[in-house]
Parts: sequence; C-alpha cells; structure tokens
Amino acid sequence: MRRVLLIAKRDYLTSIRSRAFIIGLIVAPILFGGGFLGMALLRARPDIKDRRVAIVDRTGAAAELVIEAAREKNAKELFDKTTGKQQAPRYLFERAEPASDVNAERLALSDRVRGGELFAFVEIGPEAMHPADDTAIGENAAARRAAYFTNASGLDASREWIADAINDGLRRARLAQLGVDRSHFRDLLRTVTVERMGLIARDPKTGEIGAAHKRGEIEGFAVPFTVVTLLMMIVLVGASPMLPAVAEDKTQRVFEMLLGVATPFELMIGKVLAAMARSLTSSVFYVIGGTFVLVGLSLTALVPLSVHFWFFVYLLAELLILCALAAALGAACSSPQDAQNLGFLLVSPVLVPYFFLMPVLSQPNGAFATALSLFPPFTPLLMLLRQTLPGGIPVWQPWAGLVGALAFALAMTWAASRIFRVGILLQGKTAKAADLVRWAVRG
Repeated sequence: MRRVLLIAKRDYLTSIRSRAFIIGLIVAPILFGGGFLGMALLRARPDIKDRRVAIVDRTGAAAELVIEAAREKNAKELFDKTTGKQQAPRYLFERAEPASDVNAERLALSDRVRGGELFAFVEIGPEAMHPADDTAIGENAAARRAAYFTNASGLDASREWIADAINDGLRRARLAQLGVDRSHFRDLLRTVTVERMGLIARDPKTGEIGAAHKRGEIEGFAVPFTVVTLLMMIVLVGASPMLPAVAEDKTQRVFEMLLGVATPFELMIGKVLAAMARSLTSSVFYVIGGTFVLVGLSLTALVPLSVHFWFFVYLLAELLILCALAAALGAACSSPQDAQNLGFLLVSPVLVPYFFLMPVLSQPNGAFATALSLFPPFTPLLMLLRQTLPGGIPVWQPWAGLVGALAFALAMTWAASRIFRVGILLQGKTAKAADLVRWAVRG
C-alpha cells in the first residue's frame, strides 16, 4: 500500500503543478460559463429591428384581421412591463394581392426577402378558414394551411410569433362569418396565463403546509443540464490524459524500471488514484465556485445539498471506471499515437449517455429513463440528471444504481489490472480487441 500511495503522490503532484492543469482549471469554467454569459448578453440586448412581413391572403377575408391581431400582439409584447424598454422586434404586416401565377409571385416575394426589403412572407390557403380535415393530402392539404417563407435561421422564434397572429386572425374571421360583432373579438379570444408552480409539502418539524411558489424553466432544464455537463467535463479532463501518459511511459521504458520496486497492479492503482485525486481537486474548485454563484443569485434551493454528495459519489465511480480503462488501453498500445486512436473507447461511457439527455429530461421517471440510468456504465450521468430534476426519483434507485456502478467499476479495475500486467511489457505492436479479452480472462 505504501508503494501505491508513493506512486499516486508522485503522479498527482507532478500533474497539479503543471501549467496545463492550472490553466485548464481557470480556462475551463470561463469557456463553459462564457456560453451562458453570451446567451444572457444576447437576451439583454435582443434584436429589436422592425420585421416586415408580406401576407398573401387567398381566402379573401383574413388579411385585415390577421394584421389587426398582429398589431394587438405587438402592443402586448413589444415592451417590458417592468422597465418599459423594447424587448422584441415589431412585426409589420403588409398585404400582397394574390396573383394568378403563384410561382412568379413567390419568386418576386422571395427576391424581396433576399434583398432585405422583407423579413418573410406568408401565404394563407384558400380553405384555411375551415381546416377541419387533417387527413387531406396534396393540393387539398396546402389549401387548408398557411405557408411561411423566410431565410431566417432554424432557431429563429419568428415563425411561432407569426403563426399565433395568423391563427388569431383566422379565428376573428370565423367569428365575423358567424355574425359576431367585432367589439367582442378581444374578449372572446383573450387567453389566460397558466403559471408553472412547484408542488407543496408539509414541514416535518412544524407541521405547517408550505406556500406554493412559481417554478421557472431554469429548474427543469438549465440546472440539471449544467450539473451533468460539469460532471462530464471533470471526468473527461481527469481521465483522458491518462491514456496517452501510460502509453508514453511504456514507450520510454519507465515501467520496466518501476517494476523492480512495485507490481504491475500497484503501478496501475497508483496512477488511477492520482487521476482521481486530480479530478477531485478540480471538482472541489468548481463546486465551491458554483455554490458561491448560486448563493449570490439566491438560487441555492435549485440544487439541494444531497445533490453535492451524490455528485462526488458518481464522480468517483465514473473516474474509477474510466481511469482503469485508460490504464488498460494505454498499456496495450505501442505508442502515444496509437493511444489517441483508442480515445473514443475511453470516452464512450460518458458520451453515449449524454446523447440520451433529452429523452430522459422529457420523461425522467419513465421505463426507458429508469432502465438506462440503472445500466452501470451510464448510471453516474443519467442517475444524477434524474436526481436534479424537480420531480425527484424513488429513494431506492440511487442506491441501487450506485451498487451497480461500483460493482462494474471493481470488475473493470480487475480486468484492467490483468490487461495492464501483460500489456505493459509487450513491445512492438498494439494489441487487438481479442488480445485484450484474452488477457483479461487468462491474466
């Protein structure tokens, strides 16, 4: 054990004293937080330039009412109710008389959009006033719908804004056809704001029922996504350098000298412990910094203290898995370049579950999310994600996932130590996948 700790201490001190570690410790949160800062700045300074939209009304009865609905929507949403500053662009609709040659008209309007004269143009189908038949196809379907033409980016929110105005205008046109007085349109079409609220609970100490409070989108997405991304970033930064480092030490015959005073298993465990200590050092720095940020923003309730405990538990489990895998793969490589080619194998236990974040976020307690989070290689990221969501998860699931993750980590460490023992003395060629399996089984 003493030799293991000496190896771990030597690797740990060497790595944390390097410029790369110190710079990465400072630069990583700046780069990570820079994206959120950029979004905040863009939100604080939105594009408020007027957007002109041409409307081609083939119903002959909706254009005026769509323009009226857009005018009212502008008046309602254009200015911030607290500061009085303009917070959104003003949409200015203009009528374009329908032409007999549809394609020529579309081309002319498209040229106006490309030239910057228009932001977009909209066509309302001749039967859009009564779009009841959703099974219509071809020309019948097009006649019952509205088409939106623009060269704006796919993330632009204008389509939803314009669609709301068009549907509001079409509803007004239907009411007018039914003989409803226009003075009643606003009251009939007025919507009710639906606020998202958190569940209430009884205080176990006082017995009082807590008050309801609003729950924003940040609780349902931003906080869980940030916590999981932070875990992934720390794990990758901590484990990734180990793969080429082991391969380089093997190439330079460093291990052949160390094998005189320590066993292969002790060498591998020492390097794994060093990588884990390095990651814990950076994670403590990030978690403490993030906690201070939440305290300053009065958002500490968004991340319960229990999540801090599970964050470090899952961090250690994931690091043990990846570092053992990195030691095994590095020992089986004949050069650092070969180790780089195997990098995708090392990061797959982290990146693969990252691709399933959206399905898990949408149904965190569904069968798919539960089963995937209990699959040991994916448990640290996905179980932590589910725990940070507002709905929570059953108490037994984190413990069951932790048992599975630790069992898998120990099995991976055992197999990696057997591969490391054989591969560290193998020179001249990189082992194949079949060789790794054989070494893990036979030792």
